[in-house]
Amino acid sequence: MTVTAVEPKLVSADELLAMGDIGRCELLYGELVMMSPAGLEHGVVALRFGSHLLIHVEANDLGICPAAETGYKIESNPDLVRAPDASFIRKARLTGPITKKFFAGVPDLAVEVVSPDDTKREVAEKVNMWLANGTQVVWVADPKPMTTVIHRVGQKPVVLGVNDEIRDEPLLPGFVLPLSKVFKLP
Repeated sequence: MTVTAVEPKLVSADELLAMGDIGRCELLYGELVMMSPAGLEHGVVALRFGSHLLIHVEANDLGICPAAETGYKIESNPDLVRAPDASFIRKARLTGPITKKFFAGVPDLAVEVVSPDDTKREVAEKVNMWLANGTQVVWVADPKPMTTVIHRVGQKPVVLGVNDEIRDEPLLPGFVLPLSKVFKLP
């Protein structure tokens, strides 16, 4: 008896979009990866980052801040579509109308909030993937130790605690975010 391995059918970014709301997922080189819904702590921290970014970006006409789980089509054939927890795209990169498709490329700034089941390796892979494909800065927020690590290509990561603030971000002139506002409890 001969056993034949069956290759899974790869899904394209357009096919994923056509599926409609199938739940949280990403497309990793054509393979659909389903994800559990985020927990409350994760959701609160992600929205706080996103809302502070949005307020500053809109007040200064710098670009757009898509909602969490917005898909970015990073690579093709097979397709890679990832979704950060918060993000920012500079105005200069918005060359046409906003479409229903995934954004073609990466955000200029990506925020990833660590979930309880994320491994250090998985988080590092996401950071490396964003930076390798052109994202200028990645903020990794970890709710448990209340830290945010700022990653840039060719630079050592900068670790900030709950009593620190994000400031002097070249992409966001004048932006200041005390991390106590992100990690505070009700």
